[in-house]
Amino acid sequence: MPTTTITKQFWQNVLPSMTAFAFTGIYSIVDGIFVGRSVGDVGLAAINIAYPITSLIQSMGTGIGMAGAILIAISQGRKEKHTEKLYLGNTLLLLLLMSIGMMTVFSFLYLPVLTFFGAKGILYEHAAAYLKIIVMGTVFQMIATGLVPIIRNYNGAFFAMVSMVTGFISNIFLDWLFVSKLSYGTSGAALATVLSQGITLLFCMIFFACHKAILSGMSLRLTKKTFPTIFLTALSPFGLTFSPSIIIAILNKGAIVYGDELSVACYAVISYVTCVLQLLFQGIGDGTQPLLGNYYGSGNNVALKKVLKLSYCFSLAVGFSGVAVLFLLNNQMPYWFGTSPEVASQFQKVVPCFYVGLLFVSYLRITISYFYATEKNTFASILIYGEPALLALFIAFVFPTFLGINGVWLSVPITQFLLTCLAIFFRKNYRLR
Repeated sequence: MPTTTITKQFWQNVLPSMTAFAFTGIYSIVDGIFVGRSVGDVGLAAINIAYPITSLIQSMGTGIGMAGAILIAISQGRKEKHTEKLYLGNTLLLLLLMSIGMMTVFSFLYLPVLTFFGAKGILYEHAAAYLKIIVMGTVFQMIATGLVPIIRNYNGAFFAMVSMVTGFISNIFLDWLFVSKLSYGTSGAALATVLSQGITLLFCMIFFACHKAILSGMSLRLTKKTFPTIFLTALSPFGLTFSPSIIIAILNKGAIVYGDELSVACYAVISYVTCVLQLLFQGIGDGTQPLLGNYYGSGNNVALKKVLKLSYCFSLAVGFSGVAVLFLLNNQMPYWFGTSPEVASQFQKVVPCFYVGLLFVSYLRITISYFYATEKNTFASILIYGEPALLALFIAFVFPTFLGINGVWLSVPITQFLLTCLAIFFRKNYRLR
């Protein structure tokens, strides 16, 4: 395949994916601005405490959907039509069954989980109000996030982008309506999230209604092969999506133990700001997944390596330019969220640590996507789940014991640096055959 064709395919897949994830990041910031200005520091801290559960729900949908997309792409590369339809039907059925199951489980568990995360008093009340509605809308969130990567695999990268962007724009409008105009507080933010995911789901259903041939011949019968294969493949994309939320929970806990509520609010702003670049990196990785999977399945290693090289170069360029922009806006950003002067001052001192870590993440995210798209899930899982495990170890036993709250923040870039070294080692010792 000519190099120009590969490059064209790369941009056709990556740019819509990045745009969609960019809107996710923009939405996250706007959501924080609405809550921060309407509820204050405690509102920001409450949503940040509760967010890992929201992320778990959405990450489970992304994990199953991405797993199905990977297996579909590999089957397409191998020209195995029956296997492709089997994975498609099983993925859709699993999304439905898992969403109902998770909604039922979290209806009983979300309050004890908040207590475990360290929420109490007014912080607990705001977080509980937020999660009550999020849990009720589990089905919308899981199925919507799960269908998007599947749509990308069927030449629907642009439509997937439109679906996500429409949902995010709706979310911003609904945040304004429920949080700012009607003063529903954190409950309003949750309601906006659920309804906007419902709109994304509606667009996804329209895509399949307009492309009925995709669903034709698919099998909804779970088999002994497809069921475990989808789940095992889902571990990497699920972990990649959910890992930042595990890290949020770990850092929130560290901020509570070694700092105070102002430290939690400070990290809430940091997580809002840095998530934009993290999502852009994920957009690049997810956008290249159909190409990597297809080229891997067909044995076209030359094209696969070309796509991988483009991914690394583009991700690193986005990382350096993005960090430069964040540095320029460093003094203004905390005030966008309506923070107190104390939180703003702490943010400006702490956030450079996280900027350094983002440069390592720009390499890590592409490497992880490459591994799980080429069925090297062990390497991907080590890098994905190693980050929260190593970070928790550092925060619990190492740096905060003699540096206090500064040790909590410093643990982040050190963890990401070490994992980048490990990723480079894996890449040098793994060669496509």
